Amino acid sequence: MTKLSDTQLVILSAAAQRDDRNVLPLPGSLRGGAAQKVIGALIKRGLIAETVTDQLAKADPALNRIWRNDADGRAILLHVTDVGLSAIGIEPEQPDAGTASKARAPREGTKQARLIEMLRAEGGATIEEIVAALDWRPHTIRGAMSGALKKKLGLTITSEKVEGRGRAYMIADD
Repeated sequence: MTKLSDTQLVILSAAAQRDDRNVLPLPGSLRGGAAQKVIGALIKRGLIAETVTDQLAKADPALNRIWRNDADGRAILLHVTDVGLSAIGIEPEQPDAGTASKARAPREGTKQARLIEMLRAEGGATIEEIVAALDWRPHTIRGAMSGALKKKLGLTITSEKVEGRGRAYMIADD
């Protein structure tokens, strides 16, 4: 499995939740040389890619939607690749002529699949239990539950306060 920093996980997870898969805007704290370094590493590993558009808009740090401009002044955007989606445990959508919109299914053996397994278990799982099992940060877990599981997979996540355990999250049976 690809080892990613917390910053890289946040960037890829946010892009995976966007309909256009655009990496931008970056987290507010990531600017300048640090942004260049993180983006360069993600491009080098094939997790994101530059996409040249026909748009002649200038890259504007305030809007943070265009990465840079090419020599002809065309806007260059950043998009998460299928490899990048796989690195965070999201199965890339395959074109399907039969259905316009279809919920994705997680790949077996990924951290996302283990998260789903934990949430389907009797009594669900707390954030602390998931942190221990997956070696993810709490914000990454919350993002995965709200983005990948709810929005992309269409699962219903519920929670309840459990005495002596804290808040437990589970997948509701539909």
